Amino acid sequence: MLDLATRDIKYISGVGPQRAAVLNKELGIYSLRDLIYYFPYKYVDRSRVYLIREIDGNMPYIQLKGTILGFETTGEGRRRRLTAHFSDGTGVVDLVWFQGIKYILEKYKLREEYIVFGKPTVFNGRINVAHPDIDKADELKLSTVGLQPYYSTTEKMKRSFLNSHAIEKMMTAVIQLIREPLPETLSPKLLAEHHLMPLTEALRNVHFPATSDSLRRARYRLKFEELFYIQLNILRYAKDRQRRYRGYVFGKVGTLFNTFYTRNLPFQLTGAQKRVLKEIRSDVGSGRQMNRLLQGDVGSGKTLVALMSMLLALDNGYQACMMAPTEILANQHYETIKELLFGMDIRVELLTGSVKGKKREAILSGLLTGDVRILIGTHAVIEDTVHFSSLGFVVIDEQHRFGVAQRARLWSKNERPPHVLVMTATPIPRTLAMTLYGDLDVSVIDELPPGRKPVQTIHQFDSHRESLYRSVRKQIAEGRQVYIVYPLIKESEKIDLKNLEEGYQHIVEEFPDCKVCKVHGKMKPAEKDEQMQLFVSGEAQIMVATTVIEVGVNVPNASVMIIENAERFGLSQLHQLRGRVGRGADQSYCILVTNYKLTEDTRKRIEIMVRTNDGFEIAEADLKLRGPGDLEGTQQSGVAFDLKIADIARDGQLLQYVRGVAEEIVNGDPEERNPENEILWKQLKALRKTNVNWAAIS
Repeated sequence: MLDLATRDIKYISGVGPQRAAVLNKELGIYSLRDLIYYFPYKYVDRSRVYLIREIDGNMPYIQLKGTILGFETTGEGRRRRLTAHFSDGTGVVDLVWFQGIKYILEKYKLREEYIVFGKPTVFNGRINVAHPDIDKADELKLSTVGLQPYYSTTEKMKRSFLNSHAIEKMMTAVIQLIREPLPETLSPKLLAEHHLMPLTEALRNVHFPATSDSLRRARYRLKFEELFYIQLNILRYAKDRQRRYRGYVFGKVGTLFNTFYTRNLPFQLTGAQKRVLKEIRSDVGSGRQMNRLLQGDVGSGKTLVALMSMLLALDNGYQACMMAPTEILANQHYETIKELLFGMDIRVELLTGSVKGKKREAILSGLLTGDVRILIGTHAVIEDTVHFSSLGFVVIDEQHRFGVAQRARLWSKNERPPHVLVMTATPIPRTLAMTLYGDLDVSVIDELPPGRKPVQTIHQFDSHRESLYRSVRKQIAEGRQVYIVYPLIKESEKIDLKNLEEGYQHIVEEFPDCKVCKVHGKMKPAEKDEQMQLFVSGEAQIMVATTVIEVGVNVPNASVMIIENAERFGLSQLHQLRGRVGRGADQSYCILVTNYKLTEDTRKRIEIMVRTNDGFEIAEADLKLRGPGDLEGTQQSGVAFDLKIADIARDGQLLQYVRGVAEEIVNGDPEERNPENEILWKQLKALRKTNVNWAAIS
């Protein structure tokens, strides 16, 4: 039996040690299995041969059959190029090479019949095909070529002559080695119930499709399997955790919750807030340990829901704690919660890295005696020196800054893990949430509190500065404050910081009677806080900043957000930034400033921003435009596993479907003992071993 996983790629004909080293380094391909799971990104129909007189320079890929009449080389050194005059009797085209000239001259002969494939362009009035694929006419069986696969390759690979055509030849060699069916990776029951193509047939057809229908069925089978195992892994893990960990039961709604509800509530809860509280109450009363993701746009009232959930814990004799990713945010939550609990006898403390000495000791001993009922802080709260007397409820703000490992450390604070509520203002499309946070139940707050007006978004070209500054002056005259945000992107950090400095000088000159502060991530924390304070206190009317203000700063009086070079931001990031204004009752504005030349994608992004304030619609669009790889713009290259063929943005329906299938299996076979699922549990185990990242999902 051929074992693809143990056969080294270097023994395939045409590979050898040097090319194998390039494949190892560039694509992580070591074995025949790695190679066969490297799928084409597109297919080109090669069943038709054109006559030279039929073609022009605007066609995509074409195929010609004819002979080489002669070669000539022109230019010197790096400019040297080789041209072959190729004819089929109805006309002549030029085949052109800029590299590998010696190799081409040795390999191809005059007056022999070849089939040439490539993309025609017109240069100096003649039709050219650069770096074409060439095969001997008698060796290439045209009827079998049909749809030709195309594989992504890197610059380094191309320099070693490992282009798409070379990978295709290796694939042919591997497929020919498979004489009998490979071991199946899905159970016979799943294959039959969901009409899935057998594995070996699917792998053959995804590389060399017999027809476009067999290609469609092969891709469906492979996507189904890929998404199915991801979901099976997550659901098995969640089920296992439910069995292992019992949750604390919060059996009653007591005086603290009721007093707050009747006396301290700043405004009526929205329908969405009530719904989420109900979901949380049913979780914490059920005896299961809660793990819930709370999504809601900036300003939708998540903190209030979190506080009321913490009061449920206090009423049942437990402590609660809230973690935020930065000191600024932790401080802000602390101030907000103190204010909301005004007049109630509840000791709330703030613990961050900068709380030291006697103050710190007092907090730590208060936690042990149970006097400190609510603790708010950065990840300082999960350090080993921090111990609670009875931690029952934990709120984590902005989940993507806290890894699963950090969540797990919270659990070790007690003999039983506390209930966990994870909050995020980054709307995550449902399909991605099912994959990234598949082990969490999801709640959504999808309405704004009463009295909030949606932010109005306007697109302006940077040539219209005069009118832009006029409207800014008008807002400042009415007593409002303004953010001006510049991009700061790693690749061009120096230039960006220079732009920010210049922008700052320019604004200081344009608005001589205003105080302008500036903030960027490269400043020392103390300096940054001091500048932030100027703006928060209202002393500065304008803040010039990079995206450091994206998460957290709450200035209800700021009503204008100007985003410079908006074309350089992703959709989710623009939406996050826009959420910094519109926190008071006044009409707020977000102005996206771009230059005049925009790509098609950028134009779409800007149009979506102007059209809607719905975070979920924006996140879905962002996922489609950018793919899941860069959802957070920074560190959420978030999918913890490589998807080889499925695409979370485009295969959302299939993802939901296979989740249902996986759920049935996990619920029906919790002990993993059912013989008909044996193949599935075995394959899941094997996947967890081979791919480091699989465990990281959960």
